[in-house]
Parts: sequence; C-alpha cells; structure tokens
Amino acid sequence: MTDDLVDATDREILALLQQDARRTLSDIAARVTLSTAAVKRRIDRLQDAGVILGYTVRLDHAKLGWEVEAFTELRFFGTTHVDEIVETTTRMPEAQAAFTIAGDPDALVWLRARNMAHLQHLIDELRRSHRVTSTKTLIVLQSWEAGGS
Repeated sequence: MTDDLVDATDREILALLQQDARRTLSDIAARVTLSTAAVKRRIDRLQDAGVILGYTVRLDHAKLGWEVEAFTELRFFGTTHVDEIVETTTRMPEAQAAFTIAGDPDALVWLRARNMAHLQHLIDELRRSHRVTSTKTLIVLQSWEAGGS
C-alpha cells in the first residue's frame, strides 16, 4: 500500500488505534467525522493491505517478574547466512525482537530476563552458538516510548 492509498483520515485512524487498540469504532468515527461503517471499512482495508498487522497489549514486565531488559550485539562468522542469524537470535522465548543490521555488529537482540543471573544464562546460551564470534550486552536502565507513552 503506497502513501497515496493511505490518506489523512486513514493516518488519523491509525494514530487513534496506536493510542488505544481497544478504542471502539463509534469513538473513532466521532473523532474522524465518519460513520461507524465507514471506519470499519477503512480498518478492514488497512488490515487486508497489511498496514495493520495486529493488536497487542502493553505490559509492565517488571511487575510480572521480568526486571532486566538488555540489548545484545552479536557478531557472526562472515560465512553465516541471514537465516542462520535469525534462527540463533529468535530461538529463545526471552528474545523480544531480533534485528539484522548493516555494519558491525551483525545482529541486535532485545532480551528480557528475570534477574542478572538469568541474563547471564541467556548471553551464555547465545555465545554457545558455533556461529557467534562475540557479543556485547547493553543493560537498559530506563526506557520511554515514542509519543510520550
């Protein structure tokens, strides 16, 4: 879907859903001055086009016992294929996201751990991959979401 197929009203609907994915169609309709049916058609079109990938819940992970958040840079042997990097970085459930990146390092993994000992275990597990040549871990002290959330 190109920019010319997503108009200003679509962008406004998307912004409202990003603020609160549970927002009702009637609330969105009132804010964008369309009928509820028109808003539903637009949302359905955005979903069908793959612009809206899904809906999610934001959690306070620390309150659930996941106190440590970190980013680990990974370097791989030069002969490592991207699919092998993806397999290495996404096999553990504590990996929140993994990114292959240009330059040095080769990949970045966002991890959540219960405590420092758990984080050390996760890093050791990543290092056990015979394809990983080195790691560097950055521990998050505090974070903020874009848009002031």
